[in-house]
Amino acid sequence: MSLDATEDKVDVRDGIVHSAIPADELARLSDDVISALKTVYDPEIPADIFELGLIYKIDIEDDRMVKIDMTLTAPGCPVAGEMPGWVENAVGAVEGVSGVEVKMTFDPPWTPDRMSEEAQVAVGWY
Repeated sequence: MSLDATEDKVDVRDGIVHSAIPADELARLSDDVISALKTVYDPEIPADIFELGLIYKIDIEDDRMVKIDMTLTAPGCPVAGEMPGWVENAVGAVEGVSGVEVKMTFDPPWTPDRMSEEAQVAVGWY
């Protein structure tokens, strides 16, 4: 199918949130936050919480406050009370981050299909 010049073109930039943080710094912060999240492990599963798919959303605000929505593999997880603190400590140590807010959610519930291929290999499911 060819694109007719009279057809409406979709602007792929629609919906992108613009930041006061320079693009190169935002990219570094994003990479560093993800790297920090990859240092946090569920003690019962040999994979980090990022690769397990426990991180649902990461927002880096203009004031460099990082807001994270995450879940656990199960609501009754034995480290449910400790995990948000681990995440706050890991991400809070990233250079340039002004603070960290972790919100736990179980909607949608976590399922193993959220795991990356790397996590599947780590737990022997791949």
